[in-house]
Amino acid sequence: MDEIKNSIANQIQDKLTKGNFTSEADILTRATVGDARIYVARTTRLVRKMSLRHNLSHLATAALGRTVTGALLLAATMKNEEGVGIKIAGDGPIGGITGEAQSGTARGYVGNPDVYLPPKNGHLDVGGAVGNGTISVTRYAANAKPFTGTAELIDGEIADDLTKYLYTSEQTPSSVGLGVLVDEKGDVQAAGGWFIQALPNCSEETLEQLDKNVRNTPYVSSLIDMGFTPERIIRMLGKDMEVEILDSYPLHFGCRCSRERVEAVLATLPKKELNQLAEDAKTEITCPYCNAKYEFSKEEMLQMAQKAKK
Repeated sequence: MDEIKNSIANQIQDKLTKGNFTSEADILTRATVGDARIYVARTTRLVRKMSLRHNLSHLATAALGRTVTGALLLAATMKNEEGVGIKIAGDGPIGGITGEAQSGTARGYVGNPDVYLPPKNGHLDVGGAVGNGTISVTRYAANAKPFTGTAELIDGEIADDLTKYLYTSEQTPSSVGLGVLVDEKGDVQAAGGWFIQALPNCSEETLEQLDKNVRNTPYVSSLIDMGFTPERIIRMLGKDMEVEILDSYPLHFGCRCSRERVEAVLATLPKKELNQLAEDAKTEITCPYCNAKYEFSKEEMLQMAQKAKK
């Protein structure tokens, strides 16, 4: 057993070391191209951290990486401290995907981190893992109630599903490209995505040129793996058009959970449930977003139960 544990620890350390020395820092770049905006994100380190933290299979890594990258791209259209959440609910074996992003920080999880399916047409079968269902996008705006829109999934591959959602639920002509490149050992080699958003009164000429450029652009994960920066990818997508780079900012994996927040949630449970939890010597709560564990003693649970309403 100790040999197995040491082997796993060494594999994780190898991945972490490789990530520290071979991948560029994660970043998102925004630009205007004609009558449209283009957002391109490199999320290799972020996706690798999520994969290791949740001990994800190759397939789960690709699915979660695409979803969280998509959330970061949509969040780039909002103001500071405003965020986006994406939930994918399908009938496939992955059991659902959740991704959240705010101010360049993202987190997420999948229902079944061990999901496996054979490759489809030489690629990880994310669509098969997701199955049929819906995609929901929630925008958390400052000083306003969250707004949630939902659309039926097209193929479960996430990029096209987001594109359809934006057109049908938010009436925004757009194009989304998402990709995660995972090697045979499960190590994330490259991850990222683009989001092209048509501005109001965008001309047909602009849309046609962007569509042509998108069709001639390789997979975003392949470009990032070859060392292309988000700015260079933007210039590829905006070929033969006037490109203006607006700004760039770093991206990170991060979770807002804390012992205090977990305790506050526990305190909302009915007295009966808290008393049942207090029957054990300790209660352990695991954050689904980052796998952090929080322990509460029997005495702490009894104190919460005493304060709780029936």
